[in-house]
Amino acid sequence: MNFINIAGHLGADPEVRFTSSGKKVTALRVACRTRKGQNDDTIWYRVTIWGEQYDKMIPYFKKGSAIIVSGELHKPEIFNDREGKPQISLEITAAHIQFSPFGKPGGSEGQQHGQPQAAAPATPSGHQFGSFNEASSPYMPPSAGAPKGSTIDDEVPF
Repeated sequence: MNFINIAGHLGADPEVRFTSSGKKVTALRVACRTRKGQNDDTIWYRVTIWGEQYDKMIPYFKKGSAIIVSGELHKPEIFNDREGKPQISLEITAAHIQFSPFGKPGGSEGQQHGQPQAAAPATPSGHQFGSFNEASSPYMPPSAGAPKGSTIDDEVPF
């Protein structure tokens, strides 16, 4: 099994369809930016979500949304584009999806557009995937999420 983790932005709104047997399939197009020296490049992934496991999160994903996907990477397909140039198609079957903390500056995208943050589903092991909360982030000092004018004890509680 080839397992991959990617972080990027959606290139389009999620597309939901159903198989002939009634199984739900959601398709995402995710762009991941890479840098080689002074050159920026974009790698596109097609992400497939089978079933209804992330139905509570999907409505919050829109074109441009920051997302992190973990899943099985399938064998790359090589094809020729309209101009005859060879292209590579990369496809992932999602195992875990989560909102990304690296969205637009100034907070999460959902809050900027007036949308509430979705509570993400827990995995079978009970691990919670979901929205990023700056106030509880281990990567930010506690005072960073505090309202202006508030005081925070710098003393160790033990």
